[in-house]
Amino acid sequence: MNKKMLGACLLALTPLWAHAATFDKFVPADSKIGFTYEQMGVSLDGEFKKFDGTLSFDPANAEAAKVTLSVPLADIDTGSAEGNDEVANAEWFNTGAHPTASFESTAIRVEGDGYQVDGLLTIKGISKPISFPATFVEKGATGTFEGSFVVQRGDFNVGEGAWSTFDIVANDVNVNFSIVAAQ
Repeated sequence: MNKKMLGACLLALTPLWAHAATFDKFVPADSKIGFTYEQMGVSLDGEFKKFDGTLSFDPANAEAAKVTLSVPLADIDTGSAEGNDEVANAEWFNTGAHPTASFESTAIRVEGDGYQVDGLLTIKGISKPISFPATFVEKGATGTFEGSFVVQRGDFNVGEGAWSTFDIVANDVNVNFSIVAAQ
């Protein structure tokens, strides 16, 4: 192949290379990590107000993606100031000793129209594997990851002592997220 033909081929492929984008920055201000739990049979909603982390996600090569998230537990919103103060205590999150919860991906697989995400969730110094489905919708230079999973709070000693039974506060905590990322 002569140099002119090689150059023409490379120029023809340039738009394909330019389209391959890696999303590597979170946009926390446009994102939400929420949760739903039951207390005395009543469904209540809350939100983790802040998070940070690292991301490397190329939709064309999702299996190579990596993500870490760190969530400062002191910035929780349970829906009431009293609840926010209560969950900081040693029986719940013990934010003095364990100020953050974290997630680190171990594998991401394409499944159907979305992805299956595997990783380690760490709360109160206890790490457990989790797996959940997620979607990603690209819109220009940003994209949004959405999904949900259930955490068994008892697996992480969230709610110790009198709170370790599930008659007042249920064991299941549904976590839902809509996380925006940028290129």
